[in-house]
Amino acid sequence: MKRIRISLLALFAVLFSFAQDKQELKVMTYNILHGGMASIEDLSKFITQHHPDVVMLQEIDINTHRKDEEHLHDRNLIAELGYHTKMFSAFGKSISFSGGYYGLGLLSKYPIVKMERVLLPMLSPNHEQRSLLMAIVELDNGDRICVGSTHLDLHADARMAQVQHINKVMRDTGHPCVVAGDFNATPDSNEIKYGMSEWMQSMANDAFTFPQDNPDIKIDYVFAYPRQAWQIRSATVPPVQMSDHRPIVVEYELLTNK
Repeated sequence: MKRIRISLLALFAVLFSFAQDKQELKVMTYNILHGGMASIEDLSKFITQHHPDVVMLQEIDINTHRKDEEHLHDRNLIAELGYHTKMFSAFGKSISFSGGYYGLGLLSKYPIVKMERVLLPMLSPNHEQRSLLMAIVELDNGDRICVGSTHLDLHADARMAQVQHINKVMRDTGHPCVVAGDFNATPDSNEIKYGMSEWMQSMANDAFTFPQDNPDIKIDYVFAYPRQAWQIRSATVPPVQMSDHRPIVVEYELLTNK
């Protein structure tokens, strides 16, 4: 009887240890159209209501002077979003634009221990420079993950080269990864079907994200790598109209013992 009791205690200890190896992570991605359709305060309130751990943002302006948008002149959108949401923030410049900078943003509940802007391949000098904003964040349990925000080219051949580069630089970190953003590609495109085939996609192909008022295509995504390290608990496309895109919110379990 004593031996049975000890065996049961050992089993419970193993099960408890396995349960402790699971880390929950809520991720949001949103192309915010440089804040042109909603105030920074309203965007911050929307983000805060969903309690994300990490937010990948696209079309972020820093100190620009867009015509007919004087209320956004000389404003640092990512710093303001970080302030209002009480999250760590990072910016990655893609191009100089309208007297300032235009690119990608990250917000994180967890400390950002390393950040890098990666310029993605351009197949023509006439194309807009695209980039990946990549960061290593440290979770409460000490584990580190790699997260990335990106906004890909309008041309399919360039997008394939860009997803291949994203695969290399993020997977080479050796950490579990999540990359999200505006891929400008539908689920049946080669760059999604083949270029991201080794990543776990968060939602079905009919989870449309664009345009915001009556979405009929999917061009925004959240991907996780490696597949065996992640489990999806929920994934939604909130029906908000604060940009020309809709956001995606995904809740994961990171199986840190994998």
